[in-house]
Amino acid sequence: MSHKGAGPAGWPVVVRVPVEPVEAAVEADARDAAMNSNVLAVRGPLFGVMAQGEADGRCWRVVVEVTHGGPQEARDGLNSLLWFRAKDDTEDRTERRALLAAVARLETERVDELTVLGTRYRVVRADEYTGMDAHGDVEPPRPTDPEPLTPDWDRRRHSPRIDEGLVLGPDTPVSPVQAAERLSLRSFVYTGTRFPARVRRDSERAVESHPDVLLMPALFRIMERSGDEPWSTGSGLHATAHDARRTLDFSLVWWEPRARGLIPRDVLGDLHKPVDARTLVAEGTDPAVEELAVLAEAADRVRAERLNEIEVNGTVSRIGRIRRLLRWGPDGPEGPRPSDLDSQDPCRLHPLLDEDGVIHYEDSEEEDEDAAP
Repeated sequence: MSHKGAGPAGWPVVVRVPVEPVEAAVEADARDAAMNSNVLAVRGPLFGVMAQGEADGRCWRVVVEVTHGGPQEARDGLNSLLWFRAKDDTEDRTERRALLAAVARLETERVDELTVLGTRYRVVRADEYTGMDAHGDVEPPRPTDPEPLTPDWDRRRHSPRIDEGLVLGPDTPVSPVQAAERLSLRSFVYTGTRFPARVRRDSERAVESHPDVLLMPALFRIMERSGDEPWSTGSGLHATAHDARRTLDFSLVWWEPRARGLIPRDVLGDLHKPVDARTLVAEGTDPAVEELAVLAEAADRVRAERLNEIEVNGTVSRIGRIRRLLRWGPDGPEGPRPSDLDSQDPCRLHPLLDEDGVIHYEDSEEEDEDAAP
């Protein structure tokens, strides 16, 4: 069925009532979270790249994960994507020439949309937010969020890639709770004096130009708080709660001892024999063994109990469940706004590649020298 309650006419939401047991459990978790999280805390925009081919209809595919802090980082991701496609994925000179022409533009221009070989690529903008309860605590992972049956704590393992294979479209059916959240967020705009006036104006215009909202899969990051201070971010984004938990484990035994001066920063070890709180406590000879033991014991508890929150030395670390909304208009996902800031300029990221697929390292070095002051 479709619902047209909130938002402009002609923008229905297709709702599919969960019937399978797993789907029903996920929906029940989402309903409970909606009741407990009575405040949404907005952190700011994230950027990535989506693509639409001739056979995609109204859907768009994520090709550069929507996790980057600025539009230029997303453009650089597209630059690399097209360069490696020209290098590795085609033997046709005409195709390679088209790909390299797009790369050349991305090296010198702030291009937010281009079409290459029949596929549209667009830098897209999403808003990161999280739910908070009545006590101001960020939402932790839900019981039905995916978890590995056997947790792997080896830092050498590759984690799932964020947004890999993700396809989004306004006609994709959603659950009742998702529909309610999606409809309620259609009117979302930035308010408050902490946002500059131009940011608020762009936010209001976006409601008109991109009246629909699509919800992206949840991500996870470590959030930290000391005393009565507000929550702050303590890690990057992760595809699963376990990935964030593994980062918390690493932070406790590796980064914290160095940040506190318990282990010299230039003492690194390696993945096979790390120099961290665990190894030094096991040896028992370090002068700071008692302080290191506090960190090692906390990390061991995170592993053994699959904790989503732990307090160490007055700082609470919590695995926060991060959500993202993507505004959608008649022509698809929203791109960067005029008020979005770029912290860097376009530049060359890879060596010169010719239409025959030959890499010219020497030419790249000569041009870099010519460009130097």
